[in-house]
Amino acid sequence: MHAWIQRLSALAWQRLGEYLHQTQLLGSIQSTLYWDQNTGMPSAGAAWRGEQISFLAKQLHARQSSSHFEALLGEARAEFEQTRLAGKFEQSELVERCRNLELLEQDLTRQQRLDPALVGALATAKAIGYERWQQAKATADFSCFAPALQDLVSLRQQQADQLAEPRSCWETLAQPFEPDLSLVRLQSLFAPLRQRLPELVAKVRDCSGARCGQLGWDLSEANQKGLCDRLLLEWGRDPSITCVSRSPHPFSITLGPQDFRLTTRVVPKQPLSCFLATAHEWGHSLYEQGLPSQSHQWFAWPLGQATSMAVHESQSLFWENRIARSRVFCEHWWLHFASAGAPLSCADQLWAAMNPLTPGLNRVEADELSYGLHILIRTDLEISLLEEGLPVEDLPEQWNQRYRDLLGVTPENDGEGCLQDVHWSEGLFGYFPSYLLGHLISAQLSEAMQQAIGPLQEHVARGDEHLLLAWLRDQVYPYGRMINAEQLVEQVTGKPLSSQAFIDYLEDKLERLREL
Repeated sequence: MHAWIQRLSALAWQRLGEYLHQTQLLGSIQSTLYWDQNTGMPSAGAAWRGEQISFLAKQLHARQSSSHFEALLGEARAEFEQTRLAGKFEQSELVERCRNLELLEQDLTRQQRLDPALVGALATAKAIGYERWQQAKATADFSCFAPALQDLVSLRQQQADQLAEPRSCWETLAQPFEPDLSLVRLQSLFAPLRQRLPELVAKVRDCSGARCGQLGWDLSEANQKGLCDRLLLEWGRDPSITCVSRSPHPFSITLGPQDFRLTTRVVPKQPLSCFLATAHEWGHSLYEQGLPSQSHQWFAWPLGQATSMAVHESQSLFWENRIARSRVFCEHWWLHFASAGAPLSCADQLWAAMNPLTPGLNRVEADELSYGLHILIRTDLEISLLEEGLPVEDLPEQWNQRYRDLLGVTPENDGEGCLQDVHWSEGLFGYFPSYLLGHLISAQLSEAMQQAIGPLQEHVARGDEHLLLAWLRDQVYPYGRMINAEQLVEQVTGKPLSSQAFIDYLEDKLERLREL
């Protein structure tokens, strides 16, 4: 009896796995088209690319919501229950299989609630939105993008209505990025930051150094690329499984179990932008490379996916801010920058340039202190767009007003204002808070790492960043979607997620920078 059940279970599980593998192949083709759209596609190809992506989105939705998939999942669930009763598997395997099934059932329910016509319309709207956003950003003309944004807002509202979850519109759209997150919990985590960050910005406003764009020097594109290549080499890049390219907005993407891509960009008169963006995106890629897709064969399964985007961001922010912007890292790297043409005579000059502490207009180029305010503005505005009836045409005015109030700066045009980010052009509402939550998670995980392996800066000073990566691979990466972000933080650190570790880190760093 036991042998029969085990054979049947293996067959059912294998059939489900093969179906998921084929679905993942289709998804990776869609991701490859997205990569090409951002890195090499000529602008005139946008319309055809939109049709391609819309077609694939419909095919993916059909597979992920089909009665055949539902039947495969039902068979795997029934036989899993039989196998569990037979006691043939180790407890860890039972837990993992059970969680995979739970997540697949949850995803199936969501997919089946969506009208295929809406799925296709969303894919088309995202392709059009991205094209219009590029045009609008290049010409600093929000009116060129506004109709596309309005379409995306309306379609996402329809999506939330069709999903019919016991959540608000914004909460529903945020679930793929932050499972189980509620607005009440988000606002409670952000409340201390809304109070303390403006106070810290005001405290350092009159005594901070110049922004990177005001340094008075720049580096050639070739030398910036050389510095980035050296960084990735020192941080363990394997060229056989990674690829680096250029795009208007830096990003990281996984196209297969052994195919990890990242992009960066060179910004005129911002000689550190490319380097820091590379450090940031490499943190994302390291996390993807460390997920339990290989050791557990979970690449096509939910457990092979990221815990949440906040956890993802915590990893990119760790390498960019905790390491690349640190004093001890600059001690090691300032001579490399000097050799590349930077007029530096000591490590402190590079450290000051890495940490300008001056509020600016651009989120990607923002210092650690003001970065959170950029996210609070975007979070509030997208909630207003989705749930409070903010007209799309009023977005630039509201954006500029909040920047004046919180950061004391005003965009000269929409290109450096509400058009600077790509996210809304792709309908990614609910994503922005993950960046700030990532700061909180990074701070709390860093404290736990230091308690476990000793002062992080001592390891960096010795060039032993691999020890930091080893701890992350052991403590953070293996979870996948087994638990949500807050559960991961509490499991690893022994404390609930809060903003305190991040605030403590900022205050300590500010005091040290003010001594320069």
